[in-house]
Amino acid sequence: MTLSDHTPSWKKLSLYAVTWPIFVDSVLRMLLGTVDVFMLSRISDKATGAVGLANEIIYFCIMMFGFVGIGTSVAVSQYIGARRAKEASRISAMAISMNLIFGIVVSIVIVCFGESLLRMLHLNPEQIGIANHYLRIIGGFIWVEALSYAVSSVIRSTGNTKSVMFVTLGVNLLHMGGNYLLIFGNLGFPEWGVTGAAISTVVSRLLGIVVLFILLYRRIAVPIQRKDYVRWKASYAKQILSIGLPAAGEHLSYQSQYLMIIGFVNMIGITALNTHVYVMNVSNYFMALALAIGMGTEIIVGQMVGAGEMKEAYRRLMKSVRISFLLTLAVVGTAAIFRHELIGLFTKDPEIIAAGASIFLLSIILEPGRTFNMVIINSLRAAGDARFPVLAGVVSMWGVSVPLAYLLGVHFGIGLLGVWIAFTVDEWLRGVMMLLRWRSRVWEKKALVKPASVVPDHGVEAQI
Repeated sequence: MTLSDHTPSWKKLSLYAVTWPIFVDSVLRMLLGTVDVFMLSRISDKATGAVGLANEIIYFCIMMFGFVGIGTSVAVSQYIGARRAKEASRISAMAISMNLIFGIVVSIVIVCFGESLLRMLHLNPEQIGIANHYLRIIGGFIWVEALSYAVSSVIRSTGNTKSVMFVTLGVNLLHMGGNYLLIFGNLGFPEWGVTGAAISTVVSRLLGIVVLFILLYRRIAVPIQRKDYVRWKASYAKQILSIGLPAAGEHLSYQSQYLMIIGFVNMIGITALNTHVYVMNVSNYFMALALAIGMGTEIIVGQMVGAGEMKEAYRRLMKSVRISFLLTLAVVGTAAIFRHELIGLFTKDPEIIAAGASIFLLSIILEPGRTFNMVIINSLRAAGDARFPVLAGVVSMWGVSVPLAYLLGVHFGIGLLGVWIAFTVDEWLRGVMMLLRWRSRVWEKKALVKPASVVPDHGVEAQI
């Protein structure tokens, strides 16, 4: 876009055009873990459960990397909407450096304390060795995912969601090919099992980040200078962290309560754990649809808020919630019809299939409720209202989800189904709170930036 183009950036974005690549990208990212679980299930359920739990720790770390990515996405979107592209470029560079440093620290922690984390989650002693070996390889290179998250967030914020999708597609194809060769020892390669799955994941991610950096310099309007990566500005850091830290708090609350509940699942038994791993690997795809709509809406709402178009932002979000709710209900309802076949893709154990099938029926209620959180929370952040979701989340997750999961799943002996009932209550409670917050329109007063037309001229270029 140039100064001669007066069309607001947000008017050039349609929800469909922005969202479908994010959806495909989210599904492909989930495939990285699912492919490992699916292929290793051909070896044993024990290996699958171990790797599945190790991946929960990895997912926890990846979600924590998102606190800088989310803050960056919101800030960059608002700067683009405000027609202040040079500042968008500079804040992007700083965010990338921040996430790299954070990622290196997390990698060191996982390598040093991964086994202790697995023991805290009550993992079966027979599985700890398998899980720890996998975790040390993946965790040692988790900084690559931190870097990827930040760069992807910047590229998406410009509206170029397809580019990130194609990179993720390439990473997945490499990963699946690597698994085929290294897990089972095909075509003369060594048969490394769990080790092969981990190495395949790391190599594919390393190649992916190289391509993302190439795309970053081709897609961003004002190219990032090398000095921008080391020249940090306090006001930019404050804007990123004002959104990112509350987002991190919400993710930390969600993942920590989730890991605690996984401990309850392990107390129920190894069959419950294996069932949970299989069900989650399918349920993640249900969530991907709402997640994509939420992220796509976030980009558009962020640019609208940056441009000062609050009424348009309000209407855009409400329409996105309706779309997400109905589509998720349709997908989950269809999956419930084939629930036995879906679990049967991973295992032939009749006890696991029966337990998993009952949870898929419950998902008809659970997943539509989850859409409120996944769509509305993203837009609240995009508008600068990041604190409310974390406060509401802590109250609901730790005040309702954790105690209810223990009472139903362990104390009253309902088992894994009781744990998922607790998840359902939590999602609906938080979802209603988020909807009421959006309808209150308090978020309209929390924008991070002002449009270029109302910003004093201090020599900063205001073009995109």
